[in-house]
Amino acid sequence: MNACAKRLVLPPEIEDEVDAVLHKRGIISKIAREQVCDKDISRLRPCQWLNDEIINFYGAMILSRSEASRQKPPLNGTKKTKILDVHYFSSFFWSKLLSEGYERARLSKWTKKFDIFEKDMILIPINHDNMHWTGAAINFREKRIESYDSMNVPRKLVFLKLRQYLDSEHRNKKGKPFDFTDWVDYDPEDTPQQENGYDCGVFTCQFLESLSRGEQGFKFSQCDMTYLRRRMIWEIAHAKFLDRQ
Repeated sequence: MNACAKRLVLPPEIEDEVDAVLHKRGIISKIAREQVCDKDISRLRPCQWLNDEIINFYGAMILSRSEASRQKPPLNGTKKTKILDVHYFSSFFWSKLLSEGYERARLSKWTKKFDIFEKDMILIPINHDNMHWTGAAINFREKRIESYDSMNVPRKLVFLKLRQYLDSEHRNKKGKPFDFTDWVDYDPEDTPQQENGYDCGVFTCQFLESLSRGEQGFKFSQCDMTYLRRRMIWEIAHAKFLDRQ
């Protein structure tokens, strides 16, 4: 069977809402400190490259869901939630880390209100030279620095810089070097791959969203990009996720 033979589709009423959102003008949605306007949401039309506003809004949704899940434990008799205790750094984190370094960029201030070492995972979107989006994670549960690239390009710099960040943050907050014993760099070869030059941002959002739910392996591919773009339009407009199957 062709890999794209069975395409995911949104319910007709959701499709109608998506069309309505795309005809709106001005501010479309807000969450925390993030907002998107009509020009931003149009980046989720076919063949468009996602901007920081879309990436960071989706990240704020991931963070908000994680915080809500942590504050509201499951009711008696219900299954334990799969949502991990994560923190999401905006796309500007990587640019500051890369161009200025931990001290000059004052990255210690980014974590004044929480301890990253108590989290399950830290999620980081990375913009490479304003040309390509990838996802990265500091996975404390698995002791891994992770890189997810929809073009499978080796990202040694990602691993190097995130290890440096982790050590600097530990020295700043804990007063001693970080213990990297048993930690590994992880960039799985079976990461879903894009087949064009513009879907990297959608892949990146879906990498990070899936990781935040503790997914073992990704359940989407290039075939799902049209569906996922329209799904993201609805989710961003409503500032909440559609139920995952």
